[in-house]
Amino acid sequence: MAASVPVDTPATSLEDIEVGLLLEGVRRHFGLDFGRSTSPSLRRRLRLCMDAEGVATVSALQARVLHDAESMRRFVRTISVNVTSMFRDPRLFGAVRRHVVPWLRSHPSIRIWHAGCSTGEEVFSMAVLLAEEGLLERTRLYGSDVDPALLERAAEGRVPLRRLAGYVDAHRRAGGTGSLCDHVSIGGEYAAFGPHLRSRITWAHHNLATDGSFNDFHLLLCSNVLIYLDREPQRHALEVLSGSVVRFGFLGLGARELLGPGVEGLGFRRLDADANLYKRMR
Repeated sequence: MAASVPVDTPATSLEDIEVGLLLEGVRRHFGLDFGRSTSPSLRRRLRLCMDAEGVATVSALQARVLHDAESMRRFVRTISVNVTSMFRDPRLFGAVRRHVVPWLRSHPSIRIWHAGCSTGEEVFSMAVLLAEEGLLERTRLYGSDVDPALLERAAEGRVPLRRLAGYVDAHRRAGGTGSLCDHVSIGGEYAAFGPHLRSRITWAHHNLATDGSFNDFHLLLCSNVLIYLDREPQRHALEVLSGSVVRFGFLGLGARELLGPGVEGLGFRRLDADANLYKRMR
């Protein structure tokens, strides 16, 4: 049998085979589809995984990931690139203010779910928006993710102070009506979200690829999650998401999801193409 090729050597057909086998094994065994690319970006992330596991080849990484649950969790965390920030998509938050908030005002209690919330910045963003609109006290927000470690960080309710200036600008571009600094306190190198925000949020472990719904929601948001799922888990996840929205409720998807036809086939009408925001009609 030919020897395995380290990931940091020049690209070869054998290396491409190793990477392909790893990604295919993850797809078939766990239902997570990270693509078939051997791009420099993916290779850098694979190298990070190999360093973390203390292995020298992609084949050795494959053996570790497929047979050890903790290794698999670390692999998913690195490969999926859990990038999030406050008001990451200003267009979506602007669309929520225009289309969703007026409808929410008619409800005495409101439920909102952020599926695949990573470290929670976008959940806190929504809490800020609701506070500005006078709706936070009647709202329960749920943030869920497949990675318990990310949820632990989210529950801490703080962000590095160095990011705050960028968040203030994103808040303004998303139509913020007050000062973001009114919702945080500064301590050392971190900005901590106020208790008026944290008390309205519940964090939960949830896997969209395998788990079912756990409530009916007036607004459900999910960004950069479905694109990592293989066809069957993706279909399951989309059914869970669509089935979790109340009639005339709203579903917001990330710009990269590109699942509009599937959503519309499940009884939704697109309200805002730029924001990828949909309204359930039946």
